[in-house]
Amino acid sequence: MTPERFQRIQSVLATRQPDLTLCLEEVHKPNNVSAIIRTADAVGVHKVHAVWPNKMRVLSHTSAGARNWVELQTHDTMTDAVGHLKTQGMQVLATHLSDRAVDFREIDYTKPTAIILGGEKNGITPEALALADQDIIIPMVGMVQSLNVSVASALILYEAQRQRQIAGMYNQDTTPLPRETVHRILFERGHPVLAKVAKRKKLPYPPLDDEGQIVADDAWWRAIQSRDK
Repeated sequence: MTPERFQRIQSVLATRQPDLTLCLEEVHKPNNVSAIIRTADAVGVHKVHAVWPNKMRVLSHTSAGARNWVELQTHDTMTDAVGHLKTQGMQVLATHLSDRAVDFREIDYTKPTAIILGGEKNGITPEALALADQDIIIPMVGMVQSLNVSVASALILYEAQRQRQIAGMYNQDTTPLPRETVHRILFERGHPVLAKVAKRKKLPYPPLDDEGQIVADDAWWRAIQSRDK
């Protein structure tokens, strides 16, 4: 890893927003999932949550580039997913046209926020709507009354970014992520081959110096280079 790449990764991690996230409910088209994750990375979302349709518990076709930088956490049910998000103190929003829905721009996104996005075929389920704190809509004046889920996610996320930018939430001297998370990301993205070997052999990631180079003792290097699994 070059010092320039090391600094670049650190600067990206410093803008991460761990209290802003998306929750995908049975979004099943790989191109949509890929586009959503790419936008999430662009606005500094650290993790996206998902409940996949039946028989699709692991999604392997999304953009590798974006997936390298945005973590994806899968839940078995929306009850599990929303419960997890609410334990983190997040307001949970559902993109849904209803009598109680408000313009998505009226929401205060500087608060810890999770946004539920429904699947392409059926939208958000009644179960998920009952769990949400607020319905939001994207106003439209055309004949079509819905947007592609990836387009909708981009509009909402960039409004959240705009509000957070004004509030100075991207101007951090250090990343808001836990130190161990930062170290894991720096090691895995800066030294991907060695990270895979260390993970396979269940070896801890050693420290990195100020230029992103590995600081490890001889025993760690011997363990990495050994033929043992």
